Amino acid sequence: MDHSSAPNGYCYVGIQLLRSNYGVIRASQPQQTGNLMASGKFDGEGFFAAIDSVRIARNLNWKKVAEQAEVPASTLTRMSQGRKPDVDSLASLCAWSGLKVEDFTLGMTKKKVMTEPLAELTAHLRADPKLSKEGAKALEALIKTAYQQFRRS
Repeated sequence: MDHSSAPNGYCYVGIQLLRSNYGVIRASQPQQTGNLMASGKFDGEGFFAAIDSVRIARNLNWKKVAEQAEVPASTLTRMSQGRKPDVDSLASLCAWSGLKVEDFTLGMTKKKVMTEPLAELTAHLRADPKLSKEGAKALEALIKTAYQQFRRS
């Protein structure tokens, strides 16, 4: 998708967004990012170096990292050659290591970005182990409908 066609102050997020503590949030509408332009780039080299530091601290070889993080070993090999991981591998590696994706985004000021409350609720519902997948989706639909009806313009 051509991000240059997005209105000023917006970034299209039709791809998966990551929330390391809550799983994956999906969005398809342009999202306002406040005064922060979402023009940053992912620092794959820095992320790989941090993963390597975690590996060393835990006294693991790369095969064990792949097994524990549940990512293909080939992904780690490609990352060592300067390529970036796919979004699912990135999420798995963040969950395994405790690293946060936003710490490896270059070109963005460290200004606090207001997270959409509806997105936060969706993430919490989907991450709740007490809810079935269907139950979370049903509650999500109810909350989204109510939110759209009662939100201020």
